[in-house]
Amino acid sequence: MSEFDPQRGFGVYVHWPYCARICPYCDFNVYAAKARDTAPLFDAILRDLEGWRARTGEREVTSIFLGGGTPSLMTGEQVSQLIAHIGSLWRVAPEAEITLEANPDDHARFGAFAEAGVNRLSLGVQSLDDERLKFLGRTHSAGQALEALEAARGKFRSVSIDMIYAVPGQSLEDWRGELSRALALGADHLSLYELSIEPGAAFFQAVKRKSWSPASDDEAAELFDVTQAMTEAAGLPAYEISNHARGAEHRSVHNGIYWKCGDWVGVGPGAHGRLTIGAKRWAVEAAEKPGAYLHHLKSNGIGWGVVDELDAVGQARERVAMGLRVVEGFAVSDVEALRLKLNAENVTMLVALGFLVVRDGRVVLTPEGRLRADRIAAEIAP
Repeated sequence: MSEFDPQRGFGVYVHWPYCARICPYCDFNVYAAKARDTAPLFDAILRDLEGWRARTGEREVTSIFLGGGTPSLMTGEQVSQLIAHIGSLWRVAPEAEITLEANPDDHARFGAFAEAGVNRLSLGVQSLDDERLKFLGRTHSAGQALEALEAARGKFRSVSIDMIYAVPGQSLEDWRGELSRALALGADHLSLYELSIEPGAAFFQAVKRKSWSPASDDEAAELFDVTQAMTEAAGLPAYEISNHARGAEHRSVHNGIYWKCGDWVGVGPGAHGRLTIGAKRWAVEAAEKPGAYLHHLKSNGIGWGVVDELDAVGQARERVAMGLRVVEGFAVSDVEALRLKLNAENVTMLVALGFLVVRDGRVVLTPEGRLRADRIAAEIAP
């Protein structure tokens, strides 16, 4: 039996799928902006939100996240209209976190975004080295990234920087230097990701052709360990496998909804959501292509493409997988309430290997276990 738990939060995720250029490492649902007329999609997103309001009823929104794609390609007026529309449908908590993902190139619009109601900026810096930025297909330079960060100062309650490590040719000392520079910039939050080679991305084909080789597991693990040590020493310890914050007040509220298995509406092409309605919990995915999304909205008044009911065991497995990502871990009682019995033998083995700790009724990954999170989740919650 499921029921909506407001303590886990209620968020709204808006997926803006257009990018000035598609990065070769990206496998997200994105499309080149070119000279597209985006007004029909924007209007469709507003209608989709209305359709979800009719299904969720009154709730208090604790976070809004404008992601993509590149939502900083939207105008300040569009962002303002979008946030206001959400506020007309649901009550938005006074302290709600409102995040917009931005490219450094778009820093001229930061003031307009702040005026529209955005209070948290997630800046896609990715690297502070010009050659690595070119390799990653980024359209900005390291200097422009610094200009963008300066432009964001004082405009938002919190500023986060995204960076990628384990880039081919990047030595341990290279990354130490780059991360040191990033830490010196005084950002409130860092999201630090290992370069992953995903089947839907251009880099996947490059690796398949043997144009270059990704970092080995040992190299990636060493880079990860250095990342943890440096961020902790600088006062931005990891609170999730890839996320680091300068105090609890700068942790991502919206991503916290994912990790706590809360509820969120997802609108825009390919957006995912999780919703508890009545006694049932649903996994929802919007139609992926913009044209299909518009068609679904015209036909059904809502943009969903796939809707699956999550049974109790499926929910419990999500609690394990998501809970292991954060430093608090997950409560065994939450999982058992959903009728899933953890594999006690594997838990004992993983504790003995130094990958897990069980304390005060919670299961938590050790630093050594964090790189094995997905595998460990599968082993203890089969």
